[in-house]
Amino acid sequence: MSLFSDWQALAETERQPAESKKFWNDYFALETENYKKILGNFEHTYSGKLSELAAEFGMDEVTFTGFLDGINTSLKKELKLDSLKSGSKVELDIDFEKLYFNMLDCKADWLYNLPEWDGILTVEKRKEITREFRTSKMYVSGETIGRNDPCPCGSGKKYKKCCGKDKK
Repeated sequence: MSLFSDWQALAETERQPAESKKFWNDYFALETENYKKILGNFEHTYSGKLSELAAEFGMDEVTFTGFLDGINTSLKKELKLDSLKSGSKVELDIDFEKLYFNMLDCKADWLYNLPEWDGILTVEKRKEITREFRTSKMYVSGETIGRNDPCPCGSGKKYKKCCGKDKK
């Protein structure tokens, strides 16, 4: 099994509610510390063997792979998570605007409200990204065709007598 498969199995393990809450609270605490470290030193690109980075971030390799799963879509070059091994070379070259957007998408307020963001993205930029995020989640219905409108297929008939005749 790969480290990523091990992480998925660990994350999906059935637990009692109290055990599950403890597991995820412990994970989110580690995750928060990782992001504080990354955001606090945002000009540095962390790279090295997965095992070395896991140790640097205070996580075991499987849990660190879970962290990589969470940050992967925010990297400038995504990792192939299924193929990660202990000795795999990992580079955390992060697109911070994308990371902020993805944190909004995950509803991870404990992460996108970290004070470390102040040195990376201005308040205005964060508001702009938040607006983009909200706009991306809005449903915009297409223009509806009235029964008596000309059919959009170009036949010249009314919609109700053409493509819309079977629609009630």
